[in-house]
Formats: sequence, structure tokens, C-alpha cells
Amino acid sequence: MTSIEADYLVVGAGAMGMAFVDTLLAESDATIVLVDENHQPGGHWNSVYPFVRLHQPSAYYGVNSHALGNEDSVDRSGFNEGFFELASGHEVCAYYDQVMRNHMLPTGRLTYLPMTRYLGDGRIRTLDGREQQVTVRRRTVDATYLLTIVQSMRSAPFSVADGIGVVAPNDLPRRAGDHDHFTVVGGGKTGMDCCLWLLRNGVPAQKVRWVKPRDSWLLNRANIQPGADFAWRLRASMAARMEAIAEASSPDDLFRRLEAAEILFRLDPSVEPTMYHCAIVSERELEHLRLIEDVVRLGHLEHVEHDRIRLRDGALAAGPSLYVDCTTQGLPRPPSVPVFDGDRITLQSVRSCQQVFSSAFIAHVEATYGDDPTRNELCVPITHPDVPIDWLRHAMEDNTATMRWVQDPELMSWLQAARLNAVRNLFPEFPPGKERVRDRAMGALAVALTKTNGELAALMGGA
Repeated sequence: MTSIEADYLVVGAGAMGMAFVDTLLAESDATIVLVDENHQPGGHWNSVYPFVRLHQPSAYYGVNSHALGNEDSVDRSGFNEGFFELASGHEVCAYYDQVMRNHMLPTGRLTYLPMTRYLGDGRIRTLDGREQQVTVRRRTVDATYLLTIVQSMRSAPFSVADGIGVVAPNDLPRRAGDHDHFTVVGGGKTGMDCCLWLLRNGVPAQKVRWVKPRDSWLLNRANIQPGADFAWRLRASMAARMEAIAEASSPDDLFRRLEAAEILFRLDPSVEPTMYHCAIVSERELEHLRLIEDVVRLGHLEHVEHDRIRLRDGALAAGPSLYVDCTTQGLPRPPSVPVFDGDRITLQSVRSCQQVFSSAFIAHVEATYGDDPTRNELCVPITHPDVPIDWLRHAMEDNTATMRWVQDPELMSWLQAARLNAVRNLFPEFPPGKERVRDRAMGALAVALTKTNGELAALMGGA
């Protein structure tokens, strides 16, 4: 068995692993071995459907040191018109490949091993069957703890009679031409993407049935835009959030206020959402999704016959249709563990639903701070959301993290410069010599966030 030696062994070259490696290479002199089972970097992006796009602006995705696409580009047509561009899945994969070839590998400090399985205890097996031992001087980094599983990576969880077509979204463009009716199964981001793809390509809304086991609260993309021109919208939405929290009498009342302030959307104002997964939509996307009137809310689909479908909470008549399986969990929700634990780092979200930012932030903290208790105080994991009350939990946890971070001026400087930081325009920059002004502003922010967290705690206590 041959041996490789490095400061870090990073397992997983997906979005989180790439963001971590990028920042560690930029901010330290560390050597790294990066192993991944895919043939190229990008993780689950190598298996996504061909029409997938980011739900958040490209400006907040990828690695910290290199822009994804043209960060100044605003879409002039389509459902995202007027907002900053959303990279396609193909663009994301090409981006990670270019970052690897043109920026990471030329450092000479990264050994990248695709098509390689991690066996544990520093052992790896490459495609040719050879096993090697990686001698790790500092830490092993698990970048797979929040591994995303997409539909094409597993079979549908419902059964169908012989002759009924079921496809993952990956095969929808190839198979759609043979059908004139479609049943989209799943109410999350992928289900929305498939419905919008069908509508965009001329399928009448009445030819689409949408099986939604749960309705979701959705984030308004207008409030999640980069650049100085949108900074006012970000600040206004943050102020509206705090006002809604302060005035709400219950969680349900809070969601009504957030909806009225256009912080959150829902598909049908008459249906109470029972899901929140950080999905993001524009108003134009929402308008088109509302054109689909055949929405089935009878729980998970269990079995399909030629003339009938059986769901957990009932059954319905059915005719010929192509079933599109969009039922994967999406955001994984394993239990939180310490990010820094001896000779191990476990990458997790330390800000609500911002995995790549979190990974870059963790790498910065690893390179900058000298002890794990301090590092773990700065990097408290935030478990991915599932139900609406998690919106309140995430708001509390984000506020708590911000209060920790603003106490460190150097960390705040890093945050204001970090490309992946979606709220980098929220706080003004303070020039040298204005430290007292900065400290007063950060102190006032901490007071406001403490008050908001008290109000959130009261609302959650009565939930």
C-alpha cells in the first residue's frame, strides 16, 4: 500500500468541499488531498436534471475567490427577469471544473483524486482498485455530511402498473414529446422546476397534475439580490422581518405578517403550508405555478394504476400521464455535531441554508483561530429546516451567530469582503479611524438582535 502525506484530507469535492478547499488554499500554506467518487468536481451537480438552475443568484454560489458567471448580469427575459442571473447546472459543473484546473491545482498544494472512494482511517481506493494510505498531519474534513441526493440517484418511492411511464426530471425533456399529460410528484424545488419547465415549453396548465404532499412557505427572490442597487431592498426586508416579529402575537400571526410584507410567499393563500425548505421563487414564477389548478393534496403517492392513483390519504381517478418523480428529500437533516472535533472537521451550515458560504467561513476560522473552543463558538451548526416553525428557529440562530461575529472586527472585515456572503451589503464599511463609530453601530445591532431573539423565543414558546 502506497502512502500520501498532507495537512488535510478532504472527503467530497461537491459545493461544500470545493468552497472549503478554495478558502484554505487562499488563506493558508496547507497541503490538501481531495478525494471524491465522481469523475469531476461538483458533487450532486453531476447528476442533476438538464434544465436545473440555482434558486439563488450566482453571485452567492461557488467558491469565494472566483465569480460564477458574470456577477453584474441581470436577466432580461424569463421568469427571473430583472434579477441577477441564476447559473444552470451545466454552468455550475463547468465552473467547478475550471476552478479546479485553472486555480486550485496550479497552487501545487492540492492533490485531487476523482473516482476515488474513502474507506475510513485515512485509507482510499482509486478506480484501478489500488488502496493508498493518506497520512494526515492536521485534520480529515468530511464534506459529505450534508450530501444531497437527487432523483436520478435512486428509484421512485411509489409503484406503478405495467406500461405506466415514470421518469426522473433528468429524462423529462427526452420523454415529454411522447405525452400530452404530466403528473409532477413532489412539492419542493424540483417539483416547481418541472412544472415551470412544462409551462415554459408550451404545455397547457390544464395538462399538468401536481401531487403535493405538503405546501411550502417560499422565500421572495427580490429580497436576496447582490449589489449596491439592491442593498436598500435587503435592509428594508430585514427591517420588515424585525417589525413583523415584534408585532406578532403567535407563529401563525407572524407568517401572515411576513406574507403581507412579501418576505414569504405561498402557492395558495387558502392552504396553510406545513413545510419550509428555504426554496426561493420570483413573483413571476409564482404567478405561473398558480396557473396549475389540478393540485392533489392527499399525502404521498403510493401506487399508480391505469385508471386510478392511490395516495396515503385517499384515491383519485387518473388517465394516461407521464409521472415525473420529484420526491427526494432535498436538504438533508442529519443531527448537528461539533464542526471542529480533534483531528476531524465536519462541514455543516453555520448560517441558514447557505452551505457554500458556511464551508468557506469554516475554512477561514480554521486558518485564523488557534483553538477549537473558539472555533466552535464561531461555527455553531444550524440544522436544515423542515417545518414552518424552523423559520423562527433559523432566524434566532442566525441572529445569535451574527452577535458572536460582530464582536470581532477582523472577522467582520472578512465577512464584508466575502463574495459568498449573501448579506455582505447589509453592514456599512467603516474606514480606518472610525473604530468608535463602528463599535457603537455593532453594539446597537447586538441590542436589536437580542431583543428580536427574545421575541422569537416567546413566539416559539407558545407554538
